[in-house]
Formats: sequence, C-alpha cells, structure tokens
Amino acid sequence: MKLLVAALDAELVAFPETLPGFDRLVTGPGKLQATYALTRALDATEYDEILVVGTAGAIDRRLDAIVYDVDAAIQHDVTDIDGVVGQHVSLPPRVELGREGVTIATGDHFVDDSEAVQVIRPLGAGLVDMETYAYVWVAQQFGIPIRVLKSVSDRAEGDAITDWRTTVAACSAQLRDVVRAEYGV
Repeated sequence: MKLLVAALDAELVAFPETLPGFDRLVTGPGKLQATYALTRALDATEYDEILVVGTAGAIDRRLDAIVYDVDAAIQHDVTDIDGVVGQHVSLPPRVELGREGVTIATGDHFVDDSEAVQVIRPLGAGLVDMETYAYVWVAQQFGIPIRVLKSVSDRAEGDAITDWRTTVAACSAQLRDVVRAEYGV
C-alpha cells in the first residue's frame, strides 16, 4: 500500500476520493502540520511508498508551469547559530530523495515577493513550498521511500497567492495526469 499525501484538499480536487493501492492523507499547510500528520499516519500503518503531490512556486525563471519531480529539499526560513541562512542547528541542511529532479526550498510562509525570492534563490532551489522538507525528513526517519511531485502554480512574486488560488485546480489536474500515467491508477 502507498500513501498519497497533499497539504490541502484543493491540491487533490482532480483525484478520486479512493485511488486503488493508495491511502490518502491531507496534512494541512506548513512544516509543523506536515510533520505531525505524516508521523501519525506512519505510526499507524506501514506503507511501501509515500507519494506527495502539490503546488509550488517557481523561483527559477527557466521552470515552466508543469509537474516536476523533486530531487532534494532545503529549508529557506532557518538559520544556524552562526547566522547561516538555510542551515538548521540540528537538522541536515539538505534532504535527498535519490531521484533526478528539481530542488525545493521549504519554509513556513507563502513566498510572494521578489525580496524573499532573492534571498532563497542563492540557496540552490528552483521551487518553493511549505511542506516538502518536513515530508522527506519524516519519511527518512521511518525508512520509507518518498516521491514528491510538484506542479508550478505561480512565480512566487507579486500576485502569487492570487495566481495560486486561480490555478490550483489546473495544477491538481496536471498532477492527476502524471499519477495516472506513472502509477496506472
């Protein structure tokens, strides 16, 4: 059995309520809710794989509005005791998924301005979201393979929240197409 995970119900609007071979989990937005909900789910049931689907802002202008596999996650909203951005005092600076893809920067706020993007971009990420680092870290603690698919919803600047709200259904449909093609359900 696999676990299909999204932060918000809106990211799953194109998916049927029941997907053969998958349980479904909606965690809520942000790293804390993601960590709590996924930990509880993995404590309760053994899964062969975790498949995360959701939206992300693109901070690399070369990334189109399509679905990307995530290869690694970093945190953009932490600093260590020396003030190094992206370095947590006790967590790894980068969690790897072991696949080809795009690196995502996770933080507990919705990125929607160019100043924030200018701080995050040098960390080496092409996408931003609010949960992926937490999902990957938790999956690794349980030793469960995880795959993260992200559909680009906005450019993480200016009207990003407006763009996200108007495009989330289209992003969900893109994600559903990829899951159907690659998982056969």
